[in-house]
Formats: sequence, structure tokens, C-alpha cells
Amino acid sequence: MTEPTTSEEFGPEEVGLALRNHGMHLEGLRYPVTPIGMHYLLIHFDVPLLDPATYELPISGRVRNPLRLTLDDVKARPAVTVPVAMECSGNGRAHLSPRPVSAPWREEAVGCAEWTGTPLRPILEEAGVLDDAVEILFSGHDRGIDDGVEHDYERSLTLEEAMREEVLLVWGMNGMALPPQHGSPLRLIVPDWYGMASVKWLKSIAAVSEPFTGIQQAAKYRYKSSANDPGVPITRKKPHALMVPPGIPDYLSRKRYAPSGLVHVEGRAWSGFGPVERVEFSADGGRTWDDTKLDEPLGTHAWVRWSHEWDAGEPGEYELCVRATDATGKTQPLNASEAWNLGGYGVNAVQRVPVLVG
Repeated sequence: MTEPTTSEEFGPEEVGLALRNHGMHLEGLRYPVTPIGMHYLLIHFDVPLLDPATYELPISGRVRNPLRLTLDDVKARPAVTVPVAMECSGNGRAHLSPRPVSAPWREEAVGCAEWTGTPLRPILEEAGVLDDAVEILFSGHDRGIDDGVEHDYERSLTLEEAMREEVLLVWGMNGMALPPQHGSPLRLIVPDWYGMASVKWLKSIAAVSEPFTGIQQAAKYRYKSSANDPGVPITRKKPHALMVPPGIPDYLSRKRYAPSGLVHVEGRAWSGFGPVERVEFSADGGRTWDDTKLDEPLGTHAWVRWSHEWDAGEPGEYELCVRATDATGKTQPLNASEAWNLGGYGVNAVQRVPVLVG
């Protein structure tokens, strides 16, 4: 199984994926919590039609006490509401050359919603996971074909990851019932990981005694250098900062126009490896950098706002860049080529925004 690449213009398949799976408007970075209609979407197959009134979720496999929970059963458990910055692992792949043929994200496959649900760990403890279980498998009701293989969308987590207190079964988004396109009536949220781990439209949860080898785990969502490379699994989000493009846009090209003088620039930053400790801004394509001001984050798993006053005194063309560094020292590469991999995953090169001043 290989992931196709191309150096050609965007083809009809990629255009079709872009029409089905919208990104967040970058001006949406102004909102601390992304409005539901702005939050990015990636839907692998079709949106299932599920009735919350008859919905049931079986918990089975290598457990002592198999469970079968209705939506009301899940909602009766202790509830939490947590802001979580979510990003598609394919975000940025459209900047690569040759380009992987898939959803052609540039920077917009992000969002930060407030998710309401209940921790998964107590449910697994109630089911009594047996000692020989090594992973927890999450299956969705969305079914289709990828690389010639028909399957339900499925992903697994190691038992240790699944037992993290912050992993949630979620039924609400931004104070409302979970919308159909975001996984209604019940989905998984795995904070800090890229979005592929947060399985939507949950069909079943099973403890398994062998590592899961389904296509979305063993073939897709892996950092591969070539078609013959088995790759490394994709897990946590790399540090990433984005800016609200300043000024006003040209309708077709989206090139920005800004007046001379002080220009307020702001955006958000996040990382799945730890808190963002530094965000830097450049007005000369990344040759020189200035530190920006960081606000307090919304929460442990949310993004953080940054801001900067840019002195755009001289008329001319500028290339604005922004980069984040997290508490582990991980930072963003200057160029997408430094992050190239066969599937176009985890591409967190610095954002570049051309601006004409004056």
C-alpha cells in the first residue's frame, strides 16, 4: 500500500476532498473557542445517520464485565467540559513538493472547541480490563474503502494512553449537542494527539490482546520516508503557531494589503508535547525574529493567544512568519521541505503571509 504523490496542480479528487472537508477561516483564530461552524472537519467516508434515542455502545473484548451503554447511561456519569486544540495530522501537506494526494490542507485544519463528556478510564475500570490486554480499539460507524480495503474507521490506543484521565467520551461541543458532522451522538476525544485518534460516531470499544493492524493504524497515519518504509506511528501534535493574516485580502489571491505604521498581529499556538513557552514573529521571511506577548492559555490542552505590534513603517512587500517553541524545546522548521514525508503528515513549517504595505 502506497500513498500517491504528485508535482502537478490540484486534481479533481483533491478538489472534491477540499469541498467535503473545510478548514477553519484563519480570522477564526481571534476566537478563544472556535465557533462550531468554523472548526475544521475531516470526514473519511460518509456521515452516519444515528438515532441518539436508540444508540448503544458496547464495551467488550478482553474484559471481565462487558458493558452495553446507552447515551443516557454515558451522560449520567460525571461530566467535564474541556477546551482542546485539535489539528489534522495532514495540516500543511499542500506546501510539500512532491505533494501527497489527499486532503490539500495548507494551514486551516485546526480548531479549539469546548468538549463536554465523561472520562473513559472509569468505564474501562468498570468493565475490568484483563491483564493480557495491550490496546483499546475504537471503531466508528463510518465505513468505506481506502487503498482497496473496505473497513469501518478504526484506531487503537495503548492501554496506558487510553487510561489517561483526559481521554473523554464526548456528547457535547461548545455547550450544544454534538453535531452530526462532529461525531454525534458520541465520539472519542484524545487531547494532545492529532485528530485522527479522536474516533467519531463510536460503534464499539474493545480491549484487545494484540496490537491493532487495521489500515488506518498500520498503513495510514505513519511518518514514512518512502513506500517501502514501515514508518513511525503519528501521535502527538508538533508545536505550531498561526497568525490572523493582517490587513485586508484580495478576493482571489488572498494576498494581504496593510497600511503603513503600527500593525497589530495576533494568533494562537499549541503543542501536544507540552506548554508553548515562546512564539516569535518575523517580518522578513524568517531572517530576524522578535518575541511576541503570550496570554494565559485557556487550559492544559487548549491553544494560547499571542500578539505583537509590528512597525510596518516603510511601504513595500513583506513576508510575515510566526513560529512556536514548546517546553520540551521542540520548535517549527522554517521550510516545509524539512518536514517532508510520504503521507504529508505533521508538517508544521512556519506560516508565511505575503503583505503589501502602503
